[in-house]
Amino acid sequence: MLSFVYEILPGRVVFGAGCLDKLPEEIERLGATRALVLSTPEQGQDGQRIVERLGARAVGLFDKAVMHVPIEIAQAAREQAKVLGADCCVSVGGGSTTGLAKAIAMVSTLPILAIPTTYAGSEMTPIWGITEGGVKKTGKDPRVLPKTVLYDPTLTLTMPPGLSATSGMNSIAHCVEALYSKEANPIISMLAEEGIRALALGLPKVVKDPANLDARSNALYGAWLGGMSLGAVGMALHHKLCHTLGGSFNLPHAETHTVVLPHATAYTAPAAPEAMSRIARALGAQSAAQGLYDLAASLGAPTSLAALGMKSGDLDKAADIAVQNPYYNPRPITREGIRVLLQDAFDGRRPA
Repeated sequence: MLSFVYEILPGRVVFGAGCLDKLPEEIERLGATRALVLSTPEQGQDGQRIVERLGARAVGLFDKAVMHVPIEIAQAAREQAKVLGADCCVSVGGGSTTGLAKAIAMVSTLPILAIPTTYAGSEMTPIWGITEGGVKKTGKDPRVLPKTVLYDPTLTLTMPPGLSATSGMNSIAHCVEALYSKEANPIISMLAEEGIRALALGLPKVVKDPANLDARSNALYGAWLGGMSLGAVGMALHHKLCHTLGGSFNLPHAETHTVVLPHATAYTAPAAPEAMSRIARALGAQSAAQGLYDLAASLGAPTSLAALGMKSGDLDKAADIAVQNPYYNPRPITREGIRVLLQDAFDGRRPA
């Protein structure tokens, strides 16, 4: 008999090419008059353009966001928001910038308006993450969920094909794990399968022709659904491993998700046949794990942890860290099983 819990997260989404033009009125809708704009150093110019768009409604730019949100950067951003008297944060970029905005929001009442330029999906979740002492800690807090998100596909046109590929695979990972989540429900499963389909359709065209706005729109649409899936239900083994590898070994976030996803899927497959069937169907593949690997390879994305700079001598340590704290996964977690999974991911083997 069907039984589930579905909790709708609050938030306003504005989607479409050119919707960035609505930024001033969306800030006004929030009742904000002193916005602090956030970006990475690499996207500092993008951040400055947002400051200029906001005019008198902006109090400054903090352009030091980096991946995994080191506690030192979070504290510096919090201090700047306080000194400038900011009454909201505008994050411009991917998960690193959105994560920094969340680090500010979790210790204040400042609302977030997110402007994604990648497919990270963090903007749709109440999940925060901060790295301290080489360990990434995550949690959920409704205060960090952005109030408004502007999805403008034109802002992704300058995202390099390689980053588009790995960022998109990262979003597919959200959809994959939502399908076998402990909190899985029919609504999110429907959205997750559609997210995989949209990303699998859009990403190859984006890589082939980065200026294809229709393909960019499909990918961004899929990423939105991935973010919704991530925010609505819990994740499992794949995300635990990626947090371990990113926070403890400083591996790049999206690339790590891209490499690990087929192997985590293969590990879980025997215990989640219905989810695997839906993943394969969305990919147009016979096997979920192999389909994910083949998609990543076809995009020219990395397929091994070795290519990301992981050292073989660290695989045992990674396996130890990953099994320290119990967490849900359809197939029970064993240290031996995780060690084999990591070796396969390190070598870049196509799942059997």
